[in-house]
Amino acid sequence: MNSYLAIFMLLLFSSCTGPDQAVTTNYQGNWEGQLPDPKAFSYNLTIEELASNQYNLTLASQSTAISKQLRSNSDDHIEISISEDTQLSLSFSEDKAELNGFIKSGVLLYHLNLKKSGEKQYTGSWSPLLVEELNNQSIFLGVEGNDQGELVAYPFLGDQRFSGFWAFKHKKQKDTLLFSCFKTGLNFRARLLDNQIQLDILFADAVLASSTLSRSESDWQFGLADPQNHTINSPKQLNDGWTIADPSESGIEQAPLDRMIKDVHDQKLLNTHSVLIAKEGKLAFEAYFDGHNANIPHDMRSAAKSIGSAVIGIAIDDQIIEGVDKKLYDYIPEKYQYTKDALKAKIDLHDLLTMSSGMEVNGKASEDYYQNSDNWLKTLLEAPMKDEPGTYTDYGSANSYLLGVCLSEELPGPLETYIDEKLFQPLGISNYILQTEDTKTDPYFGGGIHLTSRDMLKFGQLYLNQGTWNEKTVISSQWIEASMKKHTRLQDARDKNEYGYQWWHKTYTVDGQAFESVEARGNGGQYIFVIPKLEAVVVITSGNFRRGDLLQQPETILEEYVIPAIKG
Repeated sequence: MNSYLAIFMLLLFSSCTGPDQAVTTNYQGNWEGQLPDPKAFSYNLTIEELASNQYNLTLASQSTAISKQLRSNSDDHIEISISEDTQLSLSFSEDKAELNGFIKSGVLLYHLNLKKSGEKQYTGSWSPLLVEELNNQSIFLGVEGNDQGELVAYPFLGDQRFSGFWAFKHKKQKDTLLFSCFKTGLNFRARLLDNQIQLDILFADAVLASSTLSRSESDWQFGLADPQNHTINSPKQLNDGWTIADPSESGIEQAPLDRMIKDVHDQKLLNTHSVLIAKEGKLAFEAYFDGHNANIPHDMRSAAKSIGSAVIGIAIDDQIIEGVDKKLYDYIPEKYQYTKDALKAKIDLHDLLTMSSGMEVNGKASEDYYQNSDNWLKTLLEAPMKDEPGTYTDYGSANSYLLGVCLSEELPGPLETYIDEKLFQPLGISNYILQTEDTKTDPYFGGGIHLTSRDMLKFGQLYLNQGTWNEKTVISSQWIEASMKKHTRLQDARDKNEYGYQWWHKTYTVDGQAFESVEARGNGGQYIFVIPKLEAVVVITSGNFRRGDLLQQPETILEEYVIPAIKG
């Protein structure tokens, strides 16, 4: 998924001062340094009630502490503005034992679960970079002049488990270059010294980490300090709802999986981050590579479209949405109704769920088309039609985005709260991040949800179990059946895959046997495979975001290693 890339490029060179050619030239090039504290971005977050609607917020790491007394903007829950671009929204559980909600920073909604730690105090953890501890403490800065002769800078972490900064809003004040991260909401301050750059990373005006950068003398080295940092074949009982099984007890043959592990080590299966297998409802195999682990949420990219589909199904079960035959324009705000014509009036939710809306904005250029604009919804609705709705299936994230818009318009409260209460809480999922769309308010149904691999596996198991998790119904079996049905065929996909409600279909042949798989798929190699014939769910996450030749590597892993191991 290419979310926000276009907006990032548009904003990248904004808010700059006039050109200073000497400074621009002197500091251009590559710089690098070390962050002294590997846990600089890992925080304990504490909320303490002081008086009615008055709270003390504390963020504390090993090296930094932020403490602020703030007022809630709401009487029935905690609604706090930490800074101009960062907000905190939390609600009490019925028994007052927990606070659940989100910290919104940049375009991300970080889910928080704070446990009661005192009479009027609640504590939990939060990391804006998603990792508990940096394995590689290197930080790099690329500095260059833009077309206007102004100085701009791009920061990178040596630890590539974090999906990266999106720098924008560059502004030079005397000897200091200021800029922000569009994604995380973090701010950067680069002081231009003699032959050095002093780089500070800030959150809510507090310095989280600092490093003195020198000019790079060689190519930047990304990745882990320990390249063989792997956790293999050792599922652990984490009290997260999974029952653990020994692979041999599940009838899993170890030899194919050993070959897979060796081929990952030997760099024959590049940038594989995790492989997990659930067999007959139990977690039987769990392998992490390149420092990834059970606690790090992974960017699902477009695999999150299947989660958006699930939320639509729950809303239909709840009668918030009447059904898939309801028309798109039944949910479009009045101020955009002028965009409706005879063809657009025919688009229904079934068309959006099956990528068959007929809008011109589908296909490979769809994300750039609307994400280049300052109003995604207006841009999409004003776009011309290409086909009669329901007649041609052309993959495009615009369809998924519009599903989120439709549901958000019908809900009395925030969409992210509905997703949490109706889907993630019943699955015992609390360590996750939602990416927002152009309003920076609503979750984006086109992709970008970050889940741990174990939680991705839960979501797949939910579908294999016909909508139940640990004997509790989360989604109706009718919706599961409708979602996994082969409604149409993707005309622009390489394999012309059959397609359900935001779920892909593919059949794999191993030793002459055919195995049908229903799949959530995301750019870079993020896959959830649901294989009913084998009573199995498989999750594979990867980091091949800029390797078009490796995007389907998880399908190879499934066919050549995993199915041979679990087919019996």
